[in-house]
Amino acid sequence: MTAAVSAEDRAHYFELVGHGAEVPAVDFALALSERDVAPQDILLDLVVPTQARIGDLWARNEWSVAQEHAATHISDQVVAALATRRRAEHAGRRGVLVVACVDGEWHALPARLFAEVMRWDGWDVRFLGASVPTPHLVSYLHRHGPDVVAVSCSVPTRLTSAQRVIVAAQDAGVPVLAGGAGFGPDARWGTRLGADRVAADARHAVEVLRSWPSPAVGDVGAVRGSFVSDDDHVLIAKRRPQLVATAMAELAQRIPAVARYTDAQREATEYDLDQVVEFLCAALFVDDPQLFTTFMSWMGTVLTTRRVPLSAVACVLDTYRRELYDFPRALAYLAAGRLCLNETGLEAGAPKSAAAV
Repeated sequence: MTAAVSAEDRAHYFELVGHGAEVPAVDFALALSERDVAPQDILLDLVVPTQARIGDLWARNEWSVAQEHAATHISDQVVAALATRRRAEHAGRRGVLVVACVDGEWHALPARLFAEVMRWDGWDVRFLGASVPTPHLVSYLHRHGPDVVAVSCSVPTRLTSAQRVIVAAQDAGVPVLAGGAGFGPDARWGTRLGADRVAADARHAVEVLRSWPSPAVGDVGAVRGSFVSDDDHVLIAKRRPQLVATAMAELAQRIPAVARYTDAQREATEYDLDQVVEFLCAALFVDDPQLFTTFMSWMGTVLTTRRVPLSAVACVLDTYRRELYDFPRALAYLAAGRLCLNETGLEAGAPKSAAAV
């Protein structure tokens, strides 16, 4: 019986990561391996929860971007060290698995971690890294003929790219496993976009892939055929520059300080406004308002902890609702997002008048 990662182990590892102690952190992970903790458990029960905690600390403005990047680098080094120290037994006995991030997805660590877990489970893994252009991925699939391609998406705004990959891979005769936070709770949007299988996390993926290539649940062709997205997300995406410019002008009128922003402040604000439109388009694409409301809750937390008045965000949502009057679904999603933003502000202790303007 293998040993398990304990709460004390996680606390000690987090302390090392928090101090940027790369070598001690890697040595600690390797020591756990020598203590007979399975390498996949070190990644899934030590590294993954630590990364989730770090992301939450950044969102709550308790960690800087620099600290988050340093910690992610350490986690990446832990993955590399374990992969080098603990070679997979019977590698390739299950078949060839290609792992790639969709085009525009730069969060490679989750996919790399997943790739090593699959390698230890007996797959011959070909990890292609971050942001793989769809034509290049398809060319690779045609050339090497893997048994499965695992598509990683961490941010929902890349779901349109993910669908292109899913369709292109299946047209090339390669079944697709979809996974990553970008596919939503239980990877539900991967199913909606027609992936042959989906996995909520790496452990679930191990179970799913061990049953491959038994028939998938349901008819994939029927799933793909039933997914019909209107053009709302495309039309609104084309209006992003106009929407952002209008929202910035409205903010400057409502909040005089905005008119005096430095170039850096203005650029950061425009980026946030653009993100609101991007997540709205992604939600419209998969026809699920939860995608947008979840983002608005997260954004509310991020902005509240940075002392940005949520009334400013409410103003932006109202501006978008005015501009998108001829898109009924978008109006409904924006209204739901505004309500969610209000609730987030109240939970965070923001004054009711500011959260509900």
